[in-house]
Amino acid sequence: MSRRSLQVDDLLYQYLMDQSIREHPAQAALRAATAAHPHAGMQISPEQGQFMALLVRLLGVRRAIEIGVFTGYSALTVALAMPDEGRLLACDISDEYTRVGRPYWADAGVAHKIDLRLAPALETLDAQLAGGAAGHYDFAFIDADKSGYDAYYERCLQLLRTGGLIAIDNTLWSGAVARPAKDADTAALQQLNTKLHGDQRIDLSLLPIGDGLTLARKR
Repeated sequence: MSRRSLQVDDLLYQYLMDQSIREHPAQAALRAATAAHPHAGMQISPEQGQFMALLVRLLGVRRAIEIGVFTGYSALTVALAMPDEGRLLACDISDEYTRVGRPYWADAGVAHKIDLRLAPALETLDAQLAGGAAGHYDFAFIDADKSGYDAYYERCLQLLRTGGLIAIDNTLWSGAVARPAKDADTAALQQLNTKLHGDQRIDLSLLPIGDGLTLARKR
């Protein structure tokens, strides 16, 4: 039993990795390739990816959305967890970053599941809504520009079915959200966290996984 979440030091974290993480070879290879990237810190941790994959399987996700692909580790993780007929709408604006991950998607045999749209995510999401896709998705993962989170959340909430799940990354923001905001990203995350806490359209849990992962289930 514990009254609060355990603080994980390096030794315990390595134990967690050794005893829990099950990566596809393509996941491990993409994670290694991304480690040398100047913005490697933008990639989700393997334990967060594994947790998300478990959620995707538990929910039986067949239609998913990702906002913010970076080099594609999280997209690969979600695609691997979906059935062969599953489809992930992956939204990003960077051909340079997403180009890193595409060969690994192919190596894992899931490239056909990932519909990569290189355009501002709001344009892609609004086009989905205009095309009648409201209520058609099972899962969404938001991990892009923090100032856009609220708008992404509102679109995803419309696109998800009742009982669908939105996962929002970086909602603890290295602890900065608990202090007076000194930048626009921190302020945006604080405002969103407050909004989600009072949002009766969802069931909510904010977890200390990675840099903070918020789970919002559509009622």
